[in-house]
Amino acid sequence: MPELGTIEIKDVGYPSIGPREVIVQVEAVGVCGSDTAYYRVGYIGDWVVDGPLILGHEVAGRVQDIGSAVTQVKVGDRVAIEPGQPCRDCRDCLAGRYHLCPRLKFLATPPHDGALTEYLAMDERNLYVLPDSMTFEEGALLEPLSVGIWACHRASLEPGDDVLITGAGPVGILAAQTARALGAASVTVIDVSEFRLEVARGLGFVTERSDAPSDTEFDVFLECSGAPGVLGAGLWRLRTNGRAAMVGMPKKDVELPLSRLNLKELTISLVNRYSHTWPTAIALVASGRVDVQSLVTHRFTLDETEEAITLASRVPDSMKAMIFPQQRKS
Repeated sequence: MPELGTIEIKDVGYPSIGPREVIVQVEAVGVCGSDTAYYRVGYIGDWVVDGPLILGHEVAGRVQDIGSAVTQVKVGDRVAIEPGQPCRDCRDCLAGRYHLCPRLKFLATPPHDGALTEYLAMDERNLYVLPDSMTFEEGALLEPLSVGIWACHRASLEPGDDVLITGAGPVGILAAQTARALGAASVTVIDVSEFRLEVARGLGFVTERSDAPSDTEFDVFLECSGAPGVLGAGLWRLRTNGRAAMVGMPKKDVELPLSRLNLKELTISLVNRYSHTWPTAIALVASGRVDVQSLVTHRFTLDETEEAITLASRVPDSMKAMIFPQQRKS
């Protein structure tokens, strides 16, 4: 078994498929912070790496082969992949909350392998055909965009809301764009990184530095940084009846002054992935209301996966790394 902090390129063979499964030739895989965490420390919460693990869950590609009962896609279709495969029969699945399925198989979440491979087998119900105008990179980035969409949903964002977003990483920037597309009156993005704040300003958002916040109040607060203390600080900036969604997961438990915040009758929601978001995500990108392409700052071949996984620690002025499994380093 390879040790933590090591990447091996191996031949895993061509996958087999069942009647409703499809083989996708993987064309683009975005690197997520979870990939880096599994690579460096080997766990996220209760998910622990206990053997070799293929990383990657932000993925798009082309249909290469289909099972005998597949009806929703055909060979040659360009598709984005929703990475969580639910059982579809449990209480949560039948209620439409399939992302909470206790038997969910999520790409690159132990013990399930991910998408950093040339060919990937998936249930056809996890595939979404991309419009001709969308690139494979954009298709892969529908996954972090879905997190932003779900955050807005969990915070019950309404047209006319003033929105505060902490954390100007890819999810924070995509949540900001989603909030604007859904009719937010204003969106303010906070971060400590001047590079990331400049990305937010380039997309037309008001920005604040984490070390120099203003006293502006908001209706909705989306916490996308996971930094200690940020959730509590942001809640104080909500107006009465404000709504918050916690997207960034802190490494330690969070303490909140609920006895005092209670006076504002705030609503605090947690975000665990997403459900039913891919059609909305495709529509937002295809229409130009959300720009995901500009977040890709670095591109790598499959042989350069380790460089991609460690990008953020090596290059602070970076946003999103994209890996192309069909390409090899020349």
